[in-house]
Parts: sequence; C-alpha cells; structure tokens
Amino acid sequence: MTFHGSVNIAMKIPRAQYAATVAFYRDVLGLPTRDVTGTDIAAGVTRSMRVEFGANVLWLDEVPAYSRSDVWLELGTDDLPAAMERLAAAGVVARDELEPLPDAMRAHWIANPAGVVHLVAEAPE
Repeated sequence: MTFHGSVNIAMKIPRAQYAATVAFYRDVLGLPTRDVTGTDIAAGVTRSMRVEFGANVLWLDEVPAYSRSDVWLELGTDDLPAAMERLAAAGVVARDELEPLPDAMRAHWIANPAGVVHLVAEAPE
C-alpha cells in the first residue's frame, strides 16, 4: 500500500468572497478556468470553478455555510482499506461527515494534525 499526492486541491470559499476569488485566478492571474457548476459537485457546494494550476487542478468551491476559506488536499492510494488501517493505527480517523461523497467513489475524508482536510482516494480500476 502506498500514498501519493494527487493533483486536486479544493478551496472552500464563503459566498461573500467567491466572485472576487474566481476573478483573481481567472482575470488577475489569467489562469484557465471552467465553470463546472451543475455537474456532480459535492453536497453543500453551490458553485464550482475548475482552475488549471500548473500540474494541479484547483477547485474553487462556493460554500455558503462557511465563514472563512479553507483549503482541502487529496491523497491517492492503491489500497484504500489498507491505507485507512495504517492511518487508524496512527490515530487518524475517517471524517466522512465533512462532506458526502458519491456512492461509487472509493474514498474517505481525514484531517492532518493541523486540521487540514485531505481526501484519501483509491483510483478506479
């Protein structure tokens, strides 16, 4: 079982700062963006923009219930059950209450000791 950093970075943004944040990445920095609102985005996310962020994808997610922005990271694994066992042995518990995941997705939410949320996801076969 191995872990590896994944390409996805999600920025959860309150409604009041969402438009200005999108404009910063799209208009000020000139990064390629695509509105993915209306696709299968996470529960609680009302709008989402995909930003090409070098080798990574930055997801700008509007979350009206948030009062401040938060950054979430993704880790990949080749064996989700073994990965979760290893994390549990280190005292890291699944935090799947943070945001519902699609039923077909093999993944769990966790947080690092500093409270930064990570999605631990197994690639589909």
